[in-house]
Amino acid sequence: MRIATYLHQGRRRCGVVEDTVVRALPEGASPLDAAAGVRPVGPGVPLTDVRLLPPLQPPTVRDFVTFEEHVEGIRRSVDGVGGVPEAWYDAPTFYFTNPYAVIGPHDDVPVPPGSRVLDFELEVAAVIGREGRDLTPEQARDHIIGYTIFNDWSARDLQSREMRVGLGPCKGKDTATTLGPYLVTADELEPYRDPDGFLRLALTAEVNGEVVGKDLLSNMSWTFEEMVAYASRGTAVRPGDVLGSGTCGNGGCLAELWGVRGEQSPPPLKPGDTVTLTVEGIGTVSNTVVAGGEPVPLPTARRRPRERP
Repeated sequence: MRIATYLHQGRRRCGVVEDTVVRALPEGASPLDAAAGVRPVGPGVPLTDVRLLPPLQPPTVRDFVTFEEHVEGIRRSVDGVGGVPEAWYDAPTFYFTNPYAVIGPHDDVPVPPGSRVLDFELEVAAVIGREGRDLTPEQARDHIIGYTIFNDWSARDLQSREMRVGLGPCKGKDTATTLGPYLVTADELEPYRDPDGFLRLALTAEVNGEVVGKDLLSNMSWTFEEMVAYASRGTAVRPGDVLGSGTCGNGGCLAELWGVRGEQSPPPLKPGDTVTLTVEGIGTVSNTVVAGGEPVPLPTARRRPRERP
């Protein structure tokens, strides 16, 4: 099942996509309700007549980094060092990103204030359907209700600078995260599962119609079930939580290519550029970069006297 959240005739609705139309769920029903079995009641409305919104508004967004090839390229580009940190192999690392920055599959993306090095990141996200804590990977499979495309827009210049503090990313990842075009229920993607438990989905990234990256989701080093199990360790995952796979390799973002090539080729994204990401079995999102605002001026840190009471 493919579940959409959309605007039609000024009203926000949630519905089930059937071929080229979407049928609305009962008033007040959520995407998770649809994935759990609530059926549509409305007539079919052509998808061309609606504006697709993010398929859900997640309470939390965890973004993992599970592709070794991406780690190698991004370290060369952002940190100026090669290889993969040994600690990366220990567990599927993640950071929490901004749920308020989620945008729809065709929304414009403003350049983050103060950035001149904007990048995309091609990912897939799992969505939690029911609460769990201290889950095993086997238990975690029953807690994943579906999947969607995830584009972690990244201001590489801001990211590189702020992460020297040893925390972050911060404003380098804070302006936009694309989700969409639909929430695809987990059962739809089961035919793509390989013997090792990975989803073998083809991933493609294009900038202005030119393919810049291709990979397979099954090149992840951890399964989504293992990621959910780790996320739930000592805490809870809850309905609507989104867990991004991390950026795929082989051109899943520009910075990886910059690290491999030793130059910014292709160049950073600029207003007017359109990034189109396609994931087999899920669909396509396409966002255009637009000019953003200027940063509000702030002082640098005051070097304070270290007085004590």
